[in-house]
This record gives sequence, structure tokens and C-alpha cells, in this order.
Amino acid sequence: MARTLIFLCLFAVTSPAADLRVGRAAVKITPPPGVPMAGYYRIRLNEGVHDDLYAKALVLEKDGSKAALVALDLVGLPRPLVEAARQRIEKTTGIRGDRIMISATHTHTGPEMGARQRNVAVDYHEALPDRIAEAVRLADASLAAARVHAGVGREHNLSFIRRFHMKGGKVGWNPGKLNPNIIAPTGAIDPDVPVVYFDGPDSKPLATYVNFANHLDTVGGLEYSADYPYTLAKILSEVRGPDMLTVFTIGTAGNINHVDVKTSRPQKGHDEAARIGTILAGTVLKTFRHLQTLDPGPVRARSEIVKVPLAPIQPGDVEKARKVVAAYGTPAAGPFYDQVYAFKVLDIEARQGQPLDAEVQVITLGNQIAWVGLPGEIFVELGKAIKVLSPFPYTIIAELANGSIGYVPDRKAYPEGAYEVINTRCAQGGGERMVEAAVRLLINAYNSKENF
Repeated sequence: MARTLIFLCLFAVTSPAADLRVGRAAVKITPPPGVPMAGYYRIRLNEGVHDDLYAKALVLEKDGSKAALVALDLVGLPRPLVEAARQRIEKTTGIRGDRIMISATHTHTGPEMGARQRNVAVDYHEALPDRIAEAVRLADASLAAARVHAGVGREHNLSFIRRFHMKGGKVGWNPGKLNPNIIAPTGAIDPDVPVVYFDGPDSKPLATYVNFANHLDTVGGLEYSADYPYTLAKILSEVRGPDMLTVFTIGTAGNINHVDVKTSRPQKGHDEAARIGTILAGTVLKTFRHLQTLDPGPVRARSEIVKVPLAPIQPGDVEKARKVVAAYGTPAAGPFYDQVYAFKVLDIEARQGQPLDAEVQVITLGNQIAWVGLPGEIFVELGKAIKVLSPFPYTIIAELANGSIGYVPDRKAYPEGAYEVINTRCAQGGGERMVEAAVRLLINAYNSKENF
């Protein structure tokens, strides 16, 4: 009996840890015709489908610990939608809500996520949590032994800072192509293209996770489309096989878009989205040649609610804002920036001084890969700060994750003004609070000896 106990103890100590397992799935979330479309300060009713929208899910499991990464072809996510989807996912899979990162790609050719003025939109919104949960359930059901490989490509020619120092001393937002008053952009892009590739022990492709900081507003029109990630996924599947799932998330692109002001070439439509998706796919395929095969450690997850103070508004702003919003959709609403500020004022007034709740989430795979979820359109300077301070060799930041608090500029942008600052509900310094929380969670995860 003693020998048997010694043998069993030795076996428990020396037996290898369980392999990494990965599951993946995609569920169609294309709305029916007629749902209002997102992305602009005007009503646009859908007239067709160029390419379908999806909820794409990855489930990671190691040593019994699971986490889920979900990307939706939507402009953004109301927090109640995230909470409802997490509840359903936990019920069907057992994966805890704080171990589920749900992000939007920010396509401007998807459904409006705040409008409830049409019955068809209400029905669509109410059905979304179940569709998201179904994607995760299917991914969880497909869990299989997997290997993980990672690398970072660079793409310098697709994205551009959209804020510029102008002659006369002001900062302009999207000031137009070949504008002679442009002096220089206010900052620099993030060219990183993180790539995480999962395959089976037999080298069969399973999934590729791609992240890039560039606004998804290249298509326009009245057809549903996932924008340039559609072409990205199409090309990668053609190269790697139709069974491989491509999951795209947007990096910190609050002040970045695809418009090159140094050329007069038009940059709108499906051709432009295809151009960007093709070049990005080429960058990913080049990065495949240099991927590092990782020895996966435990799957960990942690999140923190950051209290972000509200942007200040002035006495009398609320009354003016109500008049502007009442005239919305007519010339009486006034200049564009007046409309932007009016909606902001009413949102802030409705909160009665209560700060914004911003969930900062970190999901990690061993001490190699970290996914950071931030709930808003985050200025690229904040994202780059997190990457510099992260102890993980591969740090991937998905904005518009687990809800949205709107634009989140960095401190230096506030005195510069322009659209994002006029729009933001966050007080100056709110973005830096989120950076501090993200870095703290990353360091805790990196140094942890326990699963959490």
C-alpha cells in the first residue's frame, strides 16, 4: 500500500499539464432589412447586404481554466447588451462573465446600436445576446488540442492620424485632402499588426486573431458590410483553408482613420475596403513566416471597473442642447459641432454627476500573450502607453470592448479641441486612469503564481 501511494504521488507531480485547447465558431448576426444603420449623425435605413455580419468567438482552455474572446461586426456595444450576453454564456458554458471579452469591430455599415425607434430594431437588439451566446457555446463545444503561435507585423501605409495642426493655430479634424492649411498631424499611428495563430497538433489551421488600429469607416452606403475585415478574412481563408476562422478586433483608433490627406485619390466604397483588407492580409501572411511557437501557460482573466469623471458642462448648456436635439435632422439643428455637443450635454446631464463606469479587462495566456479590453474609442497614444508598460511580449488591445463610454482622448488633446474632444463624455485624465488600471492588471497577471 505504501509503495502504491508513493507511486501515485510521484505520478501526480511528474505528469504533464493538460494541453491548451481552443474552440472557435461564427454565428451570423446580419439584421433584417430596414434597420437603421450606424456611424453618422443622421438616419440611414438599410437597403441590402454586401456581406454578412458575424459574432466570432474563440474559447481558450488550459488546465480547466477557460476564457472567451468574442468579436462582433457592430459599431459598438451598449453595456446592458454585454451583461445580458455574459449571463447567457455563463449559463450555457459555465464560463464566468469576467472571463469573457466581447468587443465590436466598429464597422459603420452595421446596425445602429442605440436606436430603438423602429420595432424591427427592438427585435434585433433583443435577439443579439442569444446569438452571441450561441457563438461562444459552439466554440466551447468544439474545444480541441491546439498549438499557439504569435508575431507582430508592421503596416505603415493604411492608417493615418486624423487630427492636424492647422495654419492659424487650431487643430482640425478630417480637414480634407490636399488642404493647404494643414501643417502636420498631431501624433503618430500605431503600425503594429499583432497576429495570434492557432492550429492543431496535426498542423491543421484553426483560427487567426488579428488586431489593427484603424477606423472601420471605408465603405459608406446603405448595405450591411463588415468593412475591410471582410476582405481580410476572405483572403486568409483562401490561403489557409475555409475551416480557419479569422477574428479581427480594432486597436486603439479613436484618432485614426484610413484617409491619406496627401493624395486626392477617392477613398470611399467597397473598392477601398477591399484594398485595405488585401494589404492587411498581405501583412498578416508575411507575419506568418516569422511566428514564434509558444509554450502556453495558464489562461487567466481579471477586470476592474474604473470610475471615469464626467466632462464639465457649462450653465445654460442643457437648455440649449434640448433645443438643438429637438431640431435634429433639420437645418434648425445648427452646425455639426453644435449637434455633437448637444447630445454630449444631455448624456452628461442625465447621469446626475455619476461617473462613467469603464471596465478594463485583461485575459492572458501564460506570460506570453495578453489581451486588453477597453470600453471606448481610445486615442492611440493611450494604447501605445499600455504596450510600452506591459511586461508581456505580445500585448493586444481591443477597443470598444465590454461596452462603450465614447471617445477617450489623452490629456494633451483636450486643449487642442476638435471633434473627439467636443464629443467626449470623459473628463481630462480619464484615459490615463484606464491606462493605469490596465498596466496594474497586466503586471499582476504576469507575476501571479495562481490561476484566476
